[in-house]
Amino acid sequence: MVAALLHLFPGIEDMFFVKWLFTALFMTMRYAVFAGGLFLLFYIWKRKDWFYRKVQQKFPEKKRIVHEIRYSLSSFVIFSLMATLMGLLVKAGYTKIYLDFSEHSIWYFLGSTVLLIIIHDTYFYWTHRAMHHPKLFKTVHKVHHMSNDPTPWAAFSFHPIEAVVEFGFLPILVVLMPLHPIAIALFSLYSISLNVMGHLGFEVLPSGFTKHKVFKWFNTTTHHNMHHKMVKCNYGLYYNFWDRIMKTNHAKYDETFEAIHSRPRPEKDAQQNLAHSSA
Repeated sequence: MVAALLHLFPGIEDMFFVKWLFTALFMTMRYAVFAGGLFLLFYIWKRKDWFYRKVQQKFPEKKRIVHEIRYSLSSFVIFSLMATLMGLLVKAGYTKIYLDFSEHSIWYFLGSTVLLIIIHDTYFYWTHRAMHHPKLFKTVHKVHHMSNDPTPWAAFSFHPIEAVVEFGFLPILVVLMPLHPIAIALFSLYSISLNVMGHLGFEVLPSGFTKHKVFKWFNTTTHHNMHHKMVKCNYGLYYNFWDRIMKTNHAKYDETFEAIHSRPRPEKDAQQNLAHSSA
């Protein structure tokens, strides 16, 4: 999409600064839509009606939200710079990016997209655990954990060093693995969606989700919210595979998830449900 926008302005395609600027603006706008949309819905419009589904029964201070936005914007400066540099690698022929679908089967395209997500989930788990080493946590990862009750704005609230680590796996993969740009775009869409939902602060998934034989392998908002609150547990991003294998899920994860669903709904909702049942 960024490349398409650049082609609207002849003569600037090769200007590194312009490419970086367009990429940074695109990432920021996408973040504003995903994080801002959910923040508007859950923290402003339905703030009172859905409070019973708030994982931590309180709202963060305004200064914490400002912190989240400020560091997220700094992350996009770094992400966009790295993405632009990756574009130079592609142009120079140092990557295995392919544009013609005929070079690989549709099954490879689909499989590579799924594999990209799985690799990132593994990469995130282990780099995340490394960030919790006392020295790294104090100097780097603490920035993200300043949000002990995160909002959607916290999804990319990273120290600059952590931002480099977060994006760093992608330039490595495009050098080692044939990937179509659409596969990368789909991965990116999946990643931002799940990341923002993980920091939502409201549990939207149904009761029994964490104990279901299939769905228990997928993470929830409660899972990551507990990580921000408890710190030394629940390190996974998309899936609950590594936390289960490495026994790093919080002992009360399932209990906490179900406790949220046991809370009474607001009186207005209860009255509406009674009226519907009577009718």
